[in-house]
Amino acid sequence: MCLGSFTLQAQNEPIPQQAESGALGGDWNVLDETDVRYVTVKPTSTINSQNPGTPARVITYSVTFPSAGTYNLYARIRVGPAGANDDSFYYGNGFGTKSPANDADWITVNGLNIAGFTAATDVVTGSGTAPIGVWKWINLSRLNLTNTGSESPIKFEVTADALTRTLQIGAREDGLEIDKFAFGRAAATYTVDNLDKGQTGTIPPPPPPYTPTGPPLATGKSKFFGGIWSPAQLTNFTAYWNMVVPSNVGKWGSVEGTRDVMNWTSLDAAYKLAKDNGFPFRLHVLIWGAQQPTWIANLPPAEQLAEIKEWFAAVAQRYPGIDYLEVVNEPLHNAPDDSPTTNGDGGNYINALGGTGTTGWDWVITAFMLAREYFPNARLMINDYTVENSVENATRYRTIITLLQQRQLIDAIGIQGHSFSTRPTTAAALKSSLDVLAASGLPLYITELDINGSEDETQLSEYQRVFPVFWEHPGIKGISHFGWLPGADAEAHLAYSNGAERPALVWLKDYVRNTVLPCNISVTSRLKVPTSCAGKDGVINLTAQGGGTVNYTYNWTGPNGFTATTEDLTGLAPGTYKVTVTAPNSNCSTTAEIILQCGVLSTNQPAASLAEFQAYPNPATEQAAISFRPERAGKAEVKVYNQLGALVTTLYEGQVQSNKRYNLVLDSRTLTSGVYNCRLVLNGESQSLRLLITK
Repeated sequence: MCLGSFTLQAQNEPIPQQAESGALGGDWNVLDETDVRYVTVKPTSTINSQNPGTPARVITYSVTFPSAGTYNLYARIRVGPAGANDDSFYYGNGFGTKSPANDADWITVNGLNIAGFTAATDVVTGSGTAPIGVWKWINLSRLNLTNTGSESPIKFEVTADALTRTLQIGAREDGLEIDKFAFGRAAATYTVDNLDKGQTGTIPPPPPPYTPTGPPLATGKSKFFGGIWSPAQLTNFTAYWNMVVPSNVGKWGSVEGTRDVMNWTSLDAAYKLAKDNGFPFRLHVLIWGAQQPTWIANLPPAEQLAEIKEWFAAVAQRYPGIDYLEVVNEPLHNAPDDSPTTNGDGGNYINALGGTGTTGWDWVITAFMLAREYFPNARLMINDYTVENSVENATRYRTIITLLQQRQLIDAIGIQGHSFSTRPTTAAALKSSLDVLAASGLPLYITELDINGSEDETQLSEYQRVFPVFWEHPGIKGISHFGWLPGADAEAHLAYSNGAERPALVWLKDYVRNTVLPCNISVTSRLKVPTSCAGKDGVINLTAQGGGTVNYTYNWTGPNGFTATTEDLTGLAPGTYKVTVTAPNSNCSTTAEIILQCGVLSTNQPAASLAEFQAYPNPATEQAAISFRPERAGKAEVKVYNQLGALVTTLYEGQVQSNKRYNLVLDSRTLTSGVYNCRLVLNGESQSLRLLITK
């Protein structure tokens, strides 16, 4: 069977190709009406939701391009009278022959009943709004339809050594009619008339250069908004961003590609940019299952562990002022093992860190234990992706976080925030997932934000939909962008190389600078209690976050006229200590109370010596079972407070026996969605847990 073919004969000139000229599978029909011959699949049910299912539902074309480059794929289609039940099909995920039943081989196109362009002068870009029952052009490579089941579109890359390529399409719903396809240069735009007649497209002129004057967008705000350090991202950096994170240059494989030969040059520059401007610095990353030194993979585990410790020690010595430290990146997706997906640079040292062990995540725990030892003053973070797009994923992430919290090894949660996670997710689902993570009580950070869109209006609308969910969420203390200039994600840049701003950046500047945020400083602490009631060897290690900074003032008071202005305290006697933490740049402050008793811990962190204190399910919808088992007898009360600190209900008040479990029920049907604080007070000491209510 010969393949239908079409050739682009001029640099910017598309050649429309009749759909029926390809090699048609047996389930396709060719039909005629006045001036139009088109294809449609035989009336059948959809076989699979994400792939054609059988070869009979596939059409194959051979395409010869005039030169190398990036191309968009267009289609002229008509949606049948069933509308949303007639409006989907597949095209190959890149060139080549695809497996009809493999989801990964196909891009699902859905929602075409509300997309497309019909007027001769319409530029075929973005989604469009053409109705059903008319012939209309679709730019498949720039079709960004949210909440329709349509997958992220792709462009097609052609290299000079392979100008003839195979393209395949597949049937999904019957009732969709296809007249033509065409490829066009991605840099050019085409009208409906251009595509109908095979006319040359238009390459838009570049926007005029622009030099921003600053200050950074989040200046004076209670959250920071940062960006990555890489050579391509440095132009005008300080006019927009007030936090720095190195990109690939902070990964172990970049620094020590050759054993014991350290290349710190780029990482030094990133660190210097932050410190010279008083910006927070986040190091990305110590442990990851990708971009690791290849030389470590075949060392014995004991030698691997020694090398890991050398790596930690070298980073700690060279960069003593790390503010945020990503200890482990993508534990849910890229463990440092010998998985084939690591392309040989996964490190293969998971067993050196304890493997999965009894917890399932021993290697993560060990990495954080080492990080706490080598970086005692850094805020230790975990980081992963697709944890913001579903409660299920967020809850799985919480499993690791809880293990680290139980050992007081983690200070913050990183959420990457990539477009492939946010684009198919509703704003409500994003918020619900963030709420699950915020219920841990730890601050959240969006670490690798990229909201892409080759079309300005597409990117703008996505920023307006997604960014406020992140920026206004009370649990999020800061956001960093994954690349705002060309050179990172090809479609996520917010400005051009000459400084000209895309509409999303124009909107973003106005939104961030004019949105009023509440103060959001939070305080956690790690304690060493006095060894005796007369002792003065207690320690409080305080960690403040939020307020748009990492530089705070501290005002302590304590027993017997005690005062101090340092972050951490040593040589403490038993008693109640209060601290007011202030962020001068945003004029935000918070006050925390910490109780040191003889061998007893009471802080805003869970205290294992007080009681087992649990809530299930968490998140809860209609009711939550709250239980506690005190380790000492005495007087207890359990109360629930909302996010504003107002008392919602008292669940228990009375005497308790030691080691007896008390089971309580919170009826949450009348409560609004949000995070609630459940507080147990036993003999004057308190312990809290966060409960998330979802509707």
